[in-house]
Amino acid sequence: MAENTNTNTDSTCSTKSGRASFFKEVGIDGMTLEGPNTTGRSQRRVRFRSKTDVLCISDAESGVSSGNEDEDEDQASSSGASASIQLHAPKPRQVAMSQRAYPPLSRIFPFTIILGIVLTLIHNSPLIGRVGENSIGVEGGVIRSPRVEDILVETGVDKRQNSPTDVCIRWAHQSQIVNGTIYIYGGQATQQEGQTQNTWNNDFLTLDVTKTWQAASPVINGLPQPSGPPAVALGYLWGSYDSLFLYGGEYSDAPTTSPQPFALWEYDIASSSWISHSNPQTDSGTNSDPGNQPVQAVAEGAGFSVPEIGRGWYFGGHQDFLTTAGWSDEIGRIYIKSMIEFTFPGQHNSDIQSLSGGQGAGSDGAWRNITQGGIQTGDGFPERADGVLVYVPGYGPEGILLGLAGGDNATFDQMNVIDVFDIASSSWYRQSTNGTSPPYRVDPCAVVASAADGSSTNVYMYGGQNLIPAGQQVQYDDVWILTIPSFTWIQADLTGQNNPAARAGHTCHMWDAQMIVVGGYVGQNLSCESPGIYVFDASELKWVNQFTSLSGGNTQNQQESQSSNSTGLSGSYGYLVPAAVQSIIGGAATGGATVTAPAVSATEGPLATGAPILYTVTGSSGATVTETAAPNSNGGGSTGSSSNAKSGPNIAAIVAGVVAGVLFIICCYLGFCAWVYRRQLQLYKNHVAMSQRAAIAGPNEKTAFMLGRGSNEMSSSGPGSAPGKYSTDQSSGPSGVRSSGLHSNGDSSSVPPIPGTAPLGRDSTANSSTEDLMTGQEPSFVGVLLNPRRSLRVINRD
Repeated sequence: MAENTNTNTDSTCSTKSGRASFFKEVGIDGMTLEGPNTTGRSQRRVRFRSKTDVLCISDAESGVSSGNEDEDEDQASSSGASASIQLHAPKPRQVAMSQRAYPPLSRIFPFTIILGIVLTLIHNSPLIGRVGENSIGVEGGVIRSPRVEDILVETGVDKRQNSPTDVCIRWAHQSQIVNGTIYIYGGQATQQEGQTQNTWNNDFLTLDVTKTWQAASPVINGLPQPSGPPAVALGYLWGSYDSLFLYGGEYSDAPTTSPQPFALWEYDIASSSWISHSNPQTDSGTNSDPGNQPVQAVAEGAGFSVPEIGRGWYFGGHQDFLTTAGWSDEIGRIYIKSMIEFTFPGQHNSDIQSLSGGQGAGSDGAWRNITQGGIQTGDGFPERADGVLVYVPGYGPEGILLGLAGGDNATFDQMNVIDVFDIASSSWYRQSTNGTSPPYRVDPCAVVASAADGSSTNVYMYGGQNLIPAGQQVQYDDVWILTIPSFTWIQADLTGQNNPAARAGHTCHMWDAQMIVVGGYVGQNLSCESPGIYVFDASELKWVNQFTSLSGGNTQNQQESQSSNSTGLSGSYGYLVPAAVQSIIGGAATGGATVTAPAVSATEGPLATGAPILYTVTGSSGATVTETAAPNSNGGGSTGSSSNAKSGPNIAAIVAGVVAGVLFIICCYLGFCAWVYRRQLQLYKNHVAMSQRAAIAGPNEKTAFMLGRGSNEMSSSGPGSAPGKYSTDQSSGPSGVRSSGLHSNGDSSSVPPIPGTAPLGRDSTANSSTEDLMTGQEPSFVGVLLNPRRSLRVINRD
């Protein structure tokens, strides 16, 4: 890992040079972070930095107390009072307790008995009502169990307040979507315009996307603020089917808050409870470190989770004194190029050595730090932060991850080349893109949608900011689409639309083919933008005023054609490939892309050897709308078997195609034979008519006719004539020509050949066909079917 070792030895408040990635239109120089006990501490440049610098204030100056002010005042008051009593109070006030007089017991006892009787009689009085549990006598009924609220009140512990839903601006938070609910945790938020302090929080909110709502009034619910998980920003919230996992993030810098020792916080959705997994250790595995290393928190990295395979990842990011407990004041911020992988409890991962036997991860999950995957070890694979990570099914047994955007202190990731991580082999590759690529940026958000047939997967990237030149950074409001497998960039045309303000540090999620944007830093252009929720129609490529919940779909919101397959992409239900994308990759709204490989050919890795997972899409009438073949053996694995999702070749379609082809050939053959038969029949009828005319003309009149173009004329000879050049015997004359005879009514006459005619040729089949014709037998259609070649030769000589 690269370390920045430049130090500042200012005895008052030392600073350390860092990356200009804070969210504030100010210069880099002069940015200091000061606070109690920060002597020798390194400087850093923090994204989402408050506008006002934090001053170096001692505990006394800042009014920081030990948290026992009231107790101290009481003690001081008590001490002062005691001193006053000792110095000035008269002696009679210092009387021992045992010397005080009390009323005699005989006066108190009768009063106590009367009071007890009165309370018993009025306990259930309709005028007073039920004031408590009956403490005297026995009353029938169900014994009430103490409630949690009762316990908290009885023990003097206040209930946790619900998280505020109405804020001025929210950014740098963590969010995840599970089963139609978006969970939003922590980050930074302002309650009023101009607020620069105490923006870090651990608010916990939900946004329901199973119902239709207006973007101006989304269904946001504030959950109780947790007491254990810290107030962090720029971490990540992994999600399984039933839990959330809070990883990483940085602590507040205004005021400065020291990080706690790292623990993974799990939120169990069913029980609405938080669970701490402390002191996690890495395991050894494929392309990882040796294992048994403590897992540390990282901030500003790119995270993603795939509940279908039970894992979450966090790629890149940075570490400094606001992320890691015990970070030395002499060590500056460092950027990360490794990727941490977390296997959810109970899930399998053969790439981890301790789970290679097929067992599932324990209750604390399993960790792997991937440091040596493919090009990851090369110099051309730099450290980075503030990028995004997305998942694309197929192209390998477990799919691929794409790393987009981001950068470090000096360089930014260009998006004309995309980093591709093959999950199955735990290796990184690079893939060049086609088309005009987006300007480099940090802190965008990205979501993915799949065509119904799986032939294309489209990545939507929105917003972000450019940090160059320093102090004049600008936020973006553009939407870009990276279509896979073509790997072509397409900019969405948002001309004339009511676009939200440009932003960075926001999050977004895809559900019902709509991109829901949550929060974001909007620079100095807006003072407040509550509620800060926006909706983008991914099919129509336009911003809309409401989120529309679609009827149908499963809990993972997969395309209907992919709903029986666990590898189907979540959130794509109802998605149609936009026309702008169709114009580049071909096909239609439901898929059928004709561009099935990267525009710039891949030379290695999953994109060179794999293929997308493809599905059969059927219409409402049951007719096939889009039909595709399954991926090859190197492609995305099995797609399962169902009426809509096929894992192999479509046998029914193949059989139907073969049958249709055979029927077509048979029809063509029958048509051809019918044509030959009609021609041969017409020739036969002409021959019969000519024979009859020859018979009527008499034996002494020579009659000649031709059977066809370029053929010899036929001659008749009597039964007693000798074989000759024009006899019925098929002997060759001097020129090698064969002759044939014709018998008509027992009379025969010799018919010389017509000058200039060609011989019949040397094919006995042709001669036999001609003889069959001359025998007086009418041709039949069955004969033509059985020997069409013979009949064809006859008509060709016509």
